[in-house]
Amino acid sequence: MNYQFYKYEGCGNDFVIIDDRANKLELSVDTIARLCDRRFGIGADGLLLLRSMPEYDFRMVYFNSDGSRATMCGNGARCLSAFAHKVGAIKTTGRFIADDGPHTAEIIYIEDTETQVAISMKDATPDENTADHLFINTGTPHYVLFVDDIKTVDVVSIGRKIRNNPEYAPIGTNVNFVQFLSEGIVVRTYEKGVEDETLACGTGVTASAMAASLKTGSTSVPVKVLGGNLHVSFNRKDNTFTDVVLTGPARLVYTGETSMF
Repeated sequence: MNYQFYKYEGCGNDFVIIDDRANKLELSVDTIARLCDRRFGIGADGLLLLRSMPEYDFRMVYFNSDGSRATMCGNGARCLSAFAHKVGAIKTTGRFIADDGPHTAEIIYIEDTETQVAISMKDATPDENTADHLFINTGTPHYVLFVDDIKTVDVVSIGRKIRNNPEYAPIGTNVNFVQFLSEGIVVRTYEKGVEDETLACGTGVTASAMAASLKTGSTSVPVKVLGGNLHVSFNRKDNTFTDVVLTGPARLVYTGETSMF
């Protein structure tokens, strides 16, 4: 049996999306990993299921490319919201729930295959905030490290070492490298579950913007990533961030069918 899938990307962070509003699809870790494999499968940083949920417009279920389940993915949430709009699950705005709790989505505009989407993110307070780094959960855990020259940072080797630090076991952590720009910040991210650098990470960008705010006081932060541009805004009282909004593009790349299930 063939199943239809949709390939989306948000600033180069790419996803396989499947419409499972019947809530019947069960995928093994091995199947998800094969679907996300860039040589033997469709290829993606993760897989998203659009599911039905009482009292919400939809439920978001997210898996990393290694088949492990993750609580939240900011770029994935924007892509899934764009897809939900495409299939009529939401109109201009909608409410959805992910494993980290409820969120809202707003479709700002649509141009050709690209949709500009704003999603609400969870409130957050740093668990660690030192001169060296910040550790904060923005739906999934993130370690934020400021650097002087982001172009020369060995994201993979340093990121992998921090990601596997026993201090963050058993879940591990994503690792973000951040450099200040004349306006905003630039971010590179090592993602657990992908176990490599990705072109963008929505929860990581959100964590990095919060870390930058603690140094600059800004509550509206433009962010450059390898795959494009994002924006994070929030309210802040002391070290607590509320009314957090992540805004950026979500683009339908192609649709297809697979029998790999």
